This record gives sequence, C-alpha cells and structure tokens, in this order.
Amino acid sequence: MPAHVLLGAQWGDEGKGKATDLMGDQVDFVVKYNGGNNAGHTIVVGEEKYALHLLPAGILTPTCTPVIANGVVIDLSVLFHEIYTLTSRGVDTSRLLVSANAHVITGYHTTFDKVTERYLGKAKIGTTGRGIGPAYADKISRVGVRVQDLFDEKILRQKLEAALEQKNQILIKVFNRKAMTVDAVAEELLEYADRLHPMVRDTSLLLSQALDEGKTVLLEGGQATLLDVDHGTYPFVTSSNPTAGGACTGSGIPPTRIDKVIAVVKAYTTRVGSGPFPTELTDAMGDRLRDVGAEFGTTTGRPRRCGWYDAVIARYAKRLNGVTDFVLTKLDVLTGLERIPVCVGYRVAGELHTEMPMTQTDFHHAQPVYEELAGWQEDITGAKSLEDLPKNAQAYVAALEEMSGAPFSAIGVGPGRDQIVAVRPLA
Repeated sequence: MPAHVLLGAQWGDEGKGKATDLMGDQVDFVVKYNGGNNAGHTIVVGEEKYALHLLPAGILTPTCTPVIANGVVIDLSVLFHEIYTLTSRGVDTSRLLVSANAHVITGYHTTFDKVTERYLGKAKIGTTGRGIGPAYADKISRVGVRVQDLFDEKILRQKLEAALEQKNQILIKVFNRKAMTVDAVAEELLEYADRLHPMVRDTSLLLSQALDEGKTVLLEGGQATLLDVDHGTYPFVTSSNPTAGGACTGSGIPPTRIDKVIAVVKAYTTRVGSGPFPTELTDAMGDRLRDVGAEFGTTTGRPRRCGWYDAVIARYAKRLNGVTDFVLTKLDVLTGLERIPVCVGYRVAGELHTEMPMTQTDFHHAQPVYEELAGWQEDITGAKSLEDLPKNAQAYVAALEEMSGAPFSAIGVGPGRDQIVAVRPLA
C-alpha cells in the first residue's frame, strides 16, 4: 500500500489539521515529519475545539497510530503537557510513537532563539521563540541531542559538554547572559526519560513494515511550502523542509512508496511573521478576513496577515511538491463579498510574471495582477456537495482549480469537523 503526503501550499495555517483529521479513519498511521511546536493545528470536533502544537492530528482518531518521526525537533515539556491536556479531556494518547532519531530542544535552544531575535531588531525573522531554529542548526552542525541520548546519561552529558563549551561563550560575551551548566540541562532532559522510553521506536523500520503489510501511512507536514528552508521565501522561512521531499527524509520512507501528495490551500492567503506577501491587504478588507476567519495563530496567538488568493503560489506549490490533489479550506469566510479578486500573476519592473520570480528581490517588489470573480451572499456552512454551493461559489472554486493546476478534492465550508464537501476520495 502507498504512503500519502499532506502539506500546506501557502505560508501555513491553511487547515492541514482538519484535512488530516478528515482522512484519519481512512489511514493506519499519521506521521509528523518536520517542525516542532511552532506549528499548531486547530481541530473542531462537535462542540469541542482541540489546539495541537506538537502532536500529529491523527492523535484524535482512535483507529490510527500517531507518529512523531525523525525529522521533528521535540520540546519534551510541550510534548508531555500536550499529552496531559488531551488525556484530561478523555483523549487516548497511548498509541503515540516517537522516533529514537528525533532531535530534542533544550533550554539553551529556546534561550538562543529569543535573544537572537531581539538582537536582530528590525531585521528579525519573526520566529516563535521556541528554539526550533537553534535545534535544527545544532542538528546540521552535528552537536544536537537526540531522543535516544536520553537513555544513555554518559553520552548525553558528553554531547551537552561539547555544545555548551561554545554556546556559553556566546551567551556571556555577546548576549551578556549567564552561562548554562551541563548538570542543569541534563537534569531537565532526564526528568522525561522514563515516561518517554515506552513510546520510542525505530519509526522508519516500523513504517516500512506497515506499508509492506498493506497499511496506509499519511505523512503530515508542519508549516508550508513557502516556509520551506530551501524553496520558501528565504530567510523568512522555517528551519526544516515542509515540502514533499522533506516527507521522505523526515520519516525514512523512500519516494517510491509515495503515490499521492495532497496540498491544502485557503480560499484566500495568510502568513505570520515577517517577509514578502504580494496580495497582503492592510486595509479594512484585510481586517475583515482576519476577523471572520479567526486568523490568529494556534500556537502564538499572533494576528495573521491576510490577503487574496494567490494562484501563482498555488502553481508553485503544485510543481514543487508534485501535488495530485488540493484541499480548499475556509471558503465560507468569503461569503458576503460582492467581488473577489484573485492574483493571477505579478508585475515586476513592468514585466509580467505568471510563475514565481527567481530572486528574493523580485518577489519582494512583486505587484499582484488581479482577476475579479463574482461573490455570493448565501450561507454555505451546511453544504454537503458541490451542487449545494451557490453558482458563484461553484464558479469561484472551478476558477481556482484551473488556475492552481490540480483538482480540488475537498472543500471546507466551516470550522467543524464535518463541515467539508468531499468531491473525491483523498485516501
């Protein structure tokens, strides 16, 4: 059986958690393959709202096994707080598995993240300050701490000594902060070792065996395509690869096992943090999209920047990830608008671009070229099929589908778990 990848096609916050949850009872494993607790999912089940930060969305589906894979960086305090919160609300978290190769976020990672952002001033990236970037930097520098190290205290202390020898010099001499001790950091990490150990597996082997046995694996990306460290709007990006290629390295599943890539797009566009955003609205309409769409970060609470749908970005995500299906979310937020602009290209120094500009400079100066579509006034939150949507809403969906380059297989018409129009099977 194949593996499926589900990822964001814009700058994140597209509703991936809802899409993952929609497929949860059709798959056997839901695997988070990148990022950390800097990417939240909000899932509404009946009257209950769940905010997930580190755990895969599949944790809410009793029939599937949620996995935190090797490509994730884990803040153990957040992990166990999230487990406790869900358990106290009656959610069974006992199925959760964690890769032995996943890297761990330490106290010095969060410290460095926060002081570095302050030090950058106006040039700051807009990180969440949760230590994600510094943890990935240590991973690439080969001085990171992995989950498996918590079960060998001698190795853990050796790694911490090597890391802190340099980091304390920077903390003291550059940032005027106190040095951190090996004992304090080790004690904090080892506090979780006994609780963590039963969850830890060779998840790459486990997932390979599951596929061989005919089971279905869904690889769930954090953040989104335009935040990819290689292919996003660098340097205003995350520190990992949320794109389809990252699903392979972040899970240990080879590309030959993947047969479907599902990308989630909002019916408009949002982003959090700094960086270029061609269709951004800084007027009353931007405020309207933010208020009606409840566009505030699940993890940070930060207000999201809002703008019109950008078909150039959608096509870029389609090409980069090999998208086979799109899931369109939050169509209901546009209800009540007379006309809805859609970005079909950019104008840069008088030249029209219908694909992503090559350089950051050009993208920063890109001016959107819009095509206006007719809006609708009817309430669509109860729609169960395409035919239930008003004619203008159907036309809007059809136009976006053609511009984006892959079929829309599901359409979100409200925040609820069941407020989605399934056009064709996703799994």
